[in-house]
Amino acid sequence: MIEILQQYGMSLLYSDGYRFTGLAITLWLLISSVVIGGLLAVPMAVGRVSSNKFLRYPIWLYTYIFRGTPLYVQLLVFYSGMYSLEIVRGTDFLNAFFRSGLNCTILALTLNTCAYTTEIFAGAIRSVPHGEIEAANAYGFSRFKLYTCIILPSALRTALPAYSNEVILMLHSTALAFTATVPDVLKIARDINSATYQPFYAFGIAAVIYLCVSFVLIGLFRKAEKRWLAHVKPQSSH
Repeated sequence: MIEILQQYGMSLLYSDGYRFTGLAITLWLLISSVVIGGLLAVPMAVGRVSSNKFLRYPIWLYTYIFRGTPLYVQLLVFYSGMYSLEIVRGTDFLNAFFRSGLNCTILALTLNTCAYTTEIFAGAIRSVPHGEIEAANAYGFSRFKLYTCIILPSALRTALPAYSNEVILMLHSTALAFTATVPDVLKIARDINSATYQPFYAFGIAAVIYLCVSFVLIGLFRKAEKRWLAHVKPQSSH
């Protein structure tokens, strides 16, 4: 194992000398998809709970499709399927975009996590106490101010535990990136296994890397929950 770490340690963590690989790519996939997906999910969650059916139903359909199909299939559709379409090959921007395995992977991860996060946030919005909304209406809050000052802050705090699980699941989902030849941690581990024929050490090291990243993420979310969810923590009677 020491020899593997000495020879492939940099590739697993940062770079193979010519490009970013390993943990650096895995973190890039995670951060970019979670950030973009989370930003898109907030307005979509508002639309998901809207009384306007022309706004609510398309969002429901989108979340239904991406939550109801495997992420692996979604990645194959974007990486292998989209490039087979004439309109994609005939458009310069689309041609360049879908030729990149990294772009296709980020797109699949982003749309997938956005669908799950939209439902998480929508459920949190529905759980906002009606009394808070009535009080804001009594003070004359506009619809925009009601959402930005009352509903969304309360909902996002409530959604934090469920959202932390989604982020951890997305970290695990980045392991599918090797399907699109993206040199993430698992892709490098597979290359190490092919070169050394030591699958236990190759994949064991990869597992430890994922475990360490999960440990850091769980710690960060626990700190966030202690700070923003302190008001819902049971208080001691002493």
